[in-house]
Amino acid sequence: MELIETIELLIDDGMNSGINAISFVNRPAIERDFVHLNEQKIEMKAVDNDKRIVVGLALIPNKLIRRVKAGYEYNITFSEETVRKAAEKYLKTLKVHNTTVDHKDVVGDVYLTESWIVEDPTNDKSNIYNLDAPKGSWVVAFRVENDDVWKKIKDGEYLGFSIEGVFKDSIVNAEEESALEKINTLIDEYKNSLNK
Repeated sequence: MELIETIELLIDDGMNSGINAISFVNRPAIERDFVHLNEQKIEMKAVDNDKRIVVGLALIPNKLIRRVKAGYEYNITFSEETVRKAAEKYLKTLKVHNTTVDHKDVVGDVYLTESWIVEDPTNDKSNIYNLDAPKGSWVVAFRVENDDVWKKIKDGEYLGFSIEGVFKDSIVNAEEESALEKINTLIDEYKNSLNK
C-alpha cells in the first residue's frame, strides 16, 4: 500500500494568508453537504421558510482532504488552531461578502449571517441541523437572496461549502515555490522508485 504524504496548511499572523472567499460547490472537499433551512424538516421558531438560509461546515479540523497536483497524490489537513485562525481572520479582514460558485464566478446577494467554532459537539447549535460537527469545526450560515444561486441549491447543484484561500507552505498555492519544489522532489523520488 502506497504511503500518501499529509501536509498541514497554516495561517500566518500577517496579511499573506487566510480565507479569501467561501464557494458554493457540488462536491465539498470536506465531504459534508449544507442544510437548506427551508427544504429540510427542521423545527426552529427563529427561522421561517422565506429566509433562504443554508448552514454547513466550512472546515473540519484534522480531516484528511485528498488532492492531486501534477499527477502527485497527497492529503492536506488543518489543525483546530488553524481552523479557528482562518475563521477569525475571515471575519477580521471583512471577506464575508466574498462568495463564489464552483470556485469560479463571484456572486452577489449572498452573505454570511452566522459563523462559529464548535466548542462542545454535544451541546452545539450545529446539532439542530444534524451536522455531526467535530470539536473545532467552523460552521457558517449564508442567506441566499440571489435567485439563480438559490435555484441551483434547491436543484441540488450546490451541496456544500468550499473555502478559497492562501496558506503558509501550501502546496496548492502556485506562488509557494518551496512547496512546489517539495512536490517535484517527491514526484521525482516516486518515479525513480517505479523505474527501479
